[in-house]
Amino acid sequence: MKSSRRKTALVLVGAMTVSALTACSSSDDDGGLTPAEASAAADEPVTIQVAIDEGLEQGAIDAFDTRIAEFEEENPNITVERQEYTWVGTTFAADLAGGTLPDVFTVPFTDGRGLIERQQVADISALVDELPYAEAFNPNIAAAGQGPDGGQQAIPIAAYGQAVHYNRGIFTEAGLDPDDPPTTWDEVRAAARTISEKTDATGFAEMTKSNTGGWILTTLVYAMGGRAQTVDGDTTTATIDTPEYREALQYLHDLRWEDDSMGDEFLYDWATSHADFGAGKIGMFVSGGGDYGNLATQNAMNPDDYGVTALPLEGEDGAVLGGGTLAAVNAKATDAEQAAAVRWIDFYYMSKLTDEDAAVADAQATADQGQPVGVPILPVFDQGTEDARREWIADLTNVPLDQFAPYSDRVVDQPLEAEPPVATQDLYAALDPVVQAVLTDEGADVDALLADAQAGVQTLIDRG
Repeated sequence: MKSSRRKTALVLVGAMTVSALTACSSSDDDGGLTPAEASAAADEPVTIQVAIDEGLEQGAIDAFDTRIAEFEEENPNITVERQEYTWVGTTFAADLAGGTLPDVFTVPFTDGRGLIERQQVADISALVDELPYAEAFNPNIAAAGQGPDGGQQAIPIAAYGQAVHYNRGIFTEAGLDPDDPPTTWDEVRAAARTISEKTDATGFAEMTKSNTGGWILTTLVYAMGGRAQTVDGDTTTATIDTPEYREALQYLHDLRWEDDSMGDEFLYDWATSHADFGAGKIGMFVSGGGDYGNLATQNAMNPDDYGVTALPLEGEDGAVLGGGTLAAVNAKATDAEQAAAVRWIDFYYMSKLTDEDAAVADAQATADQGQPVGVPILPVFDQGTEDARREWIADLTNVPLDQFAPYSDRVVDQPLEAEPPVATQDLYAALDPVVQAVLTDEGADVDALLADAQAGVQTLIDRG
């Protein structure tokens, strides 16, 4: 979709871009298509397979098929076939090795660099460089899909920064002001204690399994000024057995054992924590800042009860752990398939962020399905592009924006730090039992637990 409004918006965006991505071109030496090859491949008749989430209801499948039909009408040389696919950390490597992935698939930011370095995704940087918004990406976000030369080999389609979600109704019941949520970890602890004392809800819940325990623990570590890894050239060192990890675990220990503000469920994963939060059983928990859609539509949370605030940061190096989703192209794709795949990514994932007609159509379709529209997000593009998108869909926005303000007003100014880049999911998995031990054994030997995790993760890092 290349409407005149889109072109105008992107010209303005280009003028406003402060940190443009200037190194996105491919060359004959790096394995990607040259601009001439990309242009020649773009018009060849071709069939591609594209990812669609597994387990969707028929209405969502029909809507996806409608989008395919629209795309094929605009691109008569391209035939699109949908293929069910959902990224799962424990099975993705096998899917990749088995050659069962579609031509277009999505992966979390944590997988991007490794896939690129191992040449397990196609180098589409020359094709991306031809897109009208190639220089409008948020550089901090775009880095997750860039190769060593800065070429954009996978396209960021969504990003998130961690946040503290809280239940406004529970805050009110506990005598807390829902319009003035905690801004420090001490205030979070005090609010959790008050909630536990004055209501039947858990004050503060912590995810602990399926890699989420390590994920949220590392979120706390980042916020308190630590990191999970250091990278020096080709050498990556785990930094788990550190004061910052001890501090974060001591914080959880005190919430659990001194304050008794963490309830009696210590085996939460992403789905179960969101289910209990949506059901009004949890006062506060940490997760991605863009989780409102899941809470409202899949967990039936009352919108009036929803609140979210920025993650408290401490010290000079405190940062928000962030991540997101990349759209990638199968390394086995031919030149023509790569060109068609990038056109699909542009049409299906990116146009609703960069084109007014597409943004409004997407928002209208989302609203017609009873889904949230206008949830504040961590923008993939620069602020000018994001502000334009919000203005385009303002009349269709159906979420309580004022309740997002404690998050949306602050997150854009918070330093965002990418998730640990090497063996990310392995690192998180190694920390799950550490968090579980601290929450279920008051006398857990934190030093021994962290030393074991450090050794195990370093071994995995060294194996590559």
